[in-house]
Amino acid sequence: MDLVLNVADKYVLTPYVFLETWREDALARQLLSLYVIVCVGGALLYLSAATFNYYLVFDRRVMTHPQFLPNQVWLEIKTSLSAAVFMAIPTALVFLAEVQGYSRLYDNFSNGYLAVVWAVRDVACYLFFTDMGIYWIHRGLHHRLVYRHLHKLHHKWKIPTPFASHAFHPLDGFSQSLPYHIYPFLFPLNKFIYLGLFVFVNIWTVSIHDGAYTVPDILKPYINGASHHTDHHLYFDYNYGQYFTLWDKLASSFKNPSFYEGRSLVKEALDGKCE
Repeated sequence: MDLVLNVADKYVLTPYVFLETWREDALARQLLSLYVIVCVGGALLYLSAATFNYYLVFDRRVMTHPQFLPNQVWLEIKTSLSAAVFMAIPTALVFLAEVQGYSRLYDNFSNGYLAVVWAVRDVACYLFFTDMGIYWIHRGLHHRLVYRHLHKLHHKWKIPTPFASHAFHPLDGFSQSLPYHIYPFLFPLNKFIYLGLFVFVNIWTVSIHDGAYTVPDILKPYINGASHHTDHHLYFDYNYGQYFTLWDKLASSFKNPSFYEGRSLVKEALDGKCE
């Protein structure tokens, strides 16, 4: 995250926000700067990705479904932005540790074809590790002793829109982001790839809440897409995975998506039916 901090310092924070006497490498300034970057940058990424998806991908006819809540879109946005203010505190602390050099993030790329090989390897390892971590954290959040205190809020949205993607209790949201933060402290990862993956996972999180069941047939057995996550919101105890179906299948929580079996929420909405 030092890449983003350096750009923010150079073009915004140093010339226009902070006093010249407050050094860029001061811990308090770095922490405050990272907090603002997480809040503002996270909100812009969430709102832009969700808005794009809502108007160009999401089938808004489903909003007439009997289980769709009054003013739900506004409630999803309000919940997301309210939670982000609190989630940004521990997130900024983690990013500060990265900026201070405690992670295994690195700047340089290998030369030649090896650069591509290592990049593919790093992305694959990151996705595998974070998918595994999120699966078990997510499943743990469904435990009866935890669920009603933290994760129940996210399941308020039975028929989610893209704006529900980040609508969590702050502790719920941060706990599910932990694998993303832990990975670069355990394994080497290029900073540019890390930043790109940070953007990707936020867009992916929006996409699995958009109800667009567009996974290619050849990938349907392996990819945890919107069809799988829609069933998670509807049926609660299935499809905890983030990207892949692997852990759901290994841990017996996989459910073949209802959409693949003929259920259409849009049709139910148009017919005024509810299951």
